[in-house]
Order: sequence, then structure tokens, then C-alpha cells
Amino acid sequence: MIIGVLKEVLENENRVSITPDIVIRFIKLGYSVQVQSKAGLKSNFTDDQYIESGASIIENANEIWSSADIILKINAPSEEMPDETAALVGSKTLISFFGPSQHLSKLEKMAIENVNILAMDCVPRISRAQKMDALSSMANVAGSRAVIEASFKFGRFFGGQITAAGKIPPAKVLIIGAGVAGLSAIGTSVSLGAIVRAFDTRPEVKEQVESLNAEFLTIDVNEDGSGSGGYAKEMSKDFLKAEHELFKSQCKDVDIIITTALIPGKEAPKLITEDMIEVMKPGSVIVDLAAQQGGNCAYTQRDKCVVQGGVTIIGYTDLPSRLASQSSKLYATNLYHVIHDLTPNKDGEAQINMEDEVIRGMTIIRNGKITYPPPKIEPPKLKTITKSEPKNVIPEKKVTTKQVFPVIPFLISLLLLIGVGSSAPASFMAHFTVFVLSCFIGYMVVWNVTASLHTPLMSVTNAVSSIIIIGALIQVSSDNILLVIMSSLAILIASINIVGGFAVTKRMLDMFRK
Repeated sequence: MIIGVLKEVLENENRVSITPDIVIRFIKLGYSVQVQSKAGLKSNFTDDQYIESGASIIENANEIWSSADIILKINAPSEEMPDETAALVGSKTLISFFGPSQHLSKLEKMAIENVNILAMDCVPRISRAQKMDALSSMANVAGSRAVIEASFKFGRFFGGQITAAGKIPPAKVLIIGAGVAGLSAIGTSVSLGAIVRAFDTRPEVKEQVESLNAEFLTIDVNEDGSGSGGYAKEMSKDFLKAEHELFKSQCKDVDIIITTALIPGKEAPKLITEDMIEVMKPGSVIVDLAAQQGGNCAYTQRDKCVVQGGVTIIGYTDLPSRLASQSSKLYATNLYHVIHDLTPNKDGEAQINMEDEVIRGMTIIRNGKITYPPPKIEPPKLKTITKSEPKNVIPEKKVTTKQVFPVIPFLISLLLLIGVGSSAPASFMAHFTVFVLSCFIGYMVVWNVTASLHTPLMSVTNAVSSIIIIGALIQVSSDNILLVIMSSLAILIASINIVGGFAVTKRMLDMFRK
């Protein structure tokens, strides 16, 4: 099969759906790759880089639409000039962001022939699908970029400073919504030195916020805002009233507000109202990451930056596109994991397996028929363990055998020692006693010790037992040439033993040091 990559037609779109390094990985899966000329130029990826990776460069977009089996895009097909919705015909598969709940008419228009459409914004929020979650990838970029846009309009330091000319206080930042974008904004703000506060209706994100050295704001109303799929849900009137009071008090104090609150398939809730903006300090900045769905701020205008009462309100919807190179790499990686799962045999043939809950969730049109919305993914049921009544079991008595002292070997050894002692000279008995004691110590150190302890134990005993080097040094000055040779060898071997023993001991001790 052929994978086709198109140049995005939106004016403010700088991203590309595939990068040169991902082209190589697609080819390994058995696919051929066609890239429209200059598709990655705004993301700093040249046509030469794609050619070196093994892709073919096609000048005309229509040629890709007609020849490719799988079309990769970022944005949903355009209905304006050029009309991309009419170009998708035949047994082709489109993978891109789509927003089916907001574009039902477009969905119905494209449900023709054997067309397949997989929406990257419909990836289920489950653990197995995290590698394909392009929404989270783009939200991560948008959250960080929102702080940079705010700092540009704010026009002052984020971090505090103490200089000879006076003290500069740090900026105070409020993040509303601690999802992927919110946490990314918190991390960037903290790294720039600002005092960061965050609020979220989901209490479980408190630890994540505090782990980034930000303050988590709470209200007295005990209500959990956790919804399905990792998103927040609509809250009660009492909760919203308390939330409004909290935000208004914070607006008087903070310098920058970044809002990220969204509810899937619905208009963004209005969290920053007109009366809140009136109490904000002149020069303050609001970055509304929910501008694409109406915005969390009362004065937000999509894709515009407006000033209301001295407060700058940013409603850009192309924040990931402003970091085009990194966003493209993340999105291309998400796409690769989707294609990888669609190609179980790695033979360049995509198979849309509707039994796979992740692929089923993404598929909004299958063989020309609308399959959106997908069935709800039920969480795995925990197995219930039934307790059975304990039975009266008579414990078996363990039979222990007493260790018998080896009387016969001991008596034989004693008789041998008496016999040797009665006939051997006194000088021999002194050396013989040392030899017997050495054998005993060696047995206790080696054979009577657990095998797992041999290395640490032997490393020390080798060093200590090398006292033999002293005897060798005494004998090396002998007139007997044989004794000199034997003593020299003993000194060499004992020296190796000493150095090796302490070296091994040091290495083992270093393992326990940070």
C-alpha cells in the first residue's frame, strides 16, 4: 500500500503529518510513502530529507489523492477551495483530526463508497492507547506555548530579582484546569520562576500539581468533577458559585491566567466573566486554550488577541502550530503507532480490525458507513473471590531427624594425631598444628558458608589470610636457592591475593554508595 502525505491547506497551519525519521519506520512496515512537495517546509523538513529517508516527492496534491491508499493529514478535509472532501473516493483510508461531533454534516458528506476515516481526536483515553493519543501530544505543546505567549504580552520578568536598583517581584500565574495542557503550563511557568496556582474540579490531580511545585486551590463544596475519558464533567450550581468567588478573588491578585477547561462535544464553560476582568490589574494577560470551542473567557475572540480594560486576552487556536517542528514529530509518532497497529503482519497491508477497541473507537466511517459514535468501553471487571468456609485440617507433624555427631571419624582422627605426636619431633608438631588449624578455618570459611556469600567473604579472607607473605619474606633471604625461588613465588601470589581481595571488597562497597 501507498501512504500519502499532503501539505496542509489552512493558512495558519505550519505542521506536517509525517517527518523524515517516521518515513523510514513506515517503509520497514512494508509501505511506500509519497509526500507532497514542500509539505514539511514550514516545519523545517525539506524535500531532500524526505527523499533521503526513502519517500517520493509528488508536486500535485490531486495525484496523491488518486494514487495513495492511506492519506495522512493533520486537519480535517477542507470543504472550501480546494475541496478536499470530494477528493477522498474509492477504497481509501483517511487518518487525521476530524471532530465528528462538531462536523456531523461533513461526516455525512464523506460517507460514500468504500471510504474509511479514522479520527485522531477519537482515540480512547485508555492506557493501551496513550502512544496514539495525539490530542494529549498537542495539548502538551499548547500548554507550554501558552506560557510563552503570555510572557511576551506580559512584558515583565516571570521570576523575581533583587538588584541594586530595587526588588522585582515574581509574576503570579493561575492555571485553570490541570489536564495535560494545564500541567504543561504549570511546569513551564514554574521553570520561568513564577508563583503558580492551579485549580481543577478533579481532586485526584492535586498531587500532580503539587509535584510540580505549584499550589492547588480548593473550594469548600465537596463535589468530584471527574468525568469519563479523563475529562471533567459539568458541576452543580453550588459548586459553580463557589468557583466563581474563588476565581474573582484570584483575579485581583494574579498577573496571568491560563484557562484549559473543556467538556467534550460541548461549548467551553465561561469561567472568567466580565466582572472578574474588571478587577484585574492593568497589564494582566489571559490565554484561553478553549478558544476553539467558544472560550472560557467572556471576551475571547477566536484566533485574535484583544485588549479589554487593560487586560490582554489571547484566543489563538494554532499554538501547537507555533512550535511546528516539535508538534510534527509528536504527531507523526502518534500516527506511526496507529499504522503499526493497523499492520499486524508488517507486510504493508492495513487492516481495520473493528474488534480492537482502540481502532474501533477511532473509526468514524467504515466502508462508507458512519460508525460514530463508538460503543462505550467498559472498564475491566474485577473478579470477586468467594470466601470458602475453613475446613478442620489436622496439621501434619514434621519429622525432624537429629544430627548425630560423627563419633567414629572423630576417634580415628584423634588416634592419628596421638600417633603422629608420639613419634614426630617437637618442631614438626608446631607446624603440623598450624596446618590442621588452617584446614579447619578454611573448611569453616568456604564449605560451611552459603554460596551466595562466597564473593564478599572470600574477598576479605583472601586479604587477611595473605599473612603468608610475612613467612615468605623471612625465607627469601635463605642460602638455599630452592627456598629463594619458592619464597619469591609465594610473595608474588600473596601480593596478588592481597590486592585482589581489597579491590573486590572496594567494588562491592561502592555498589552501596550513591
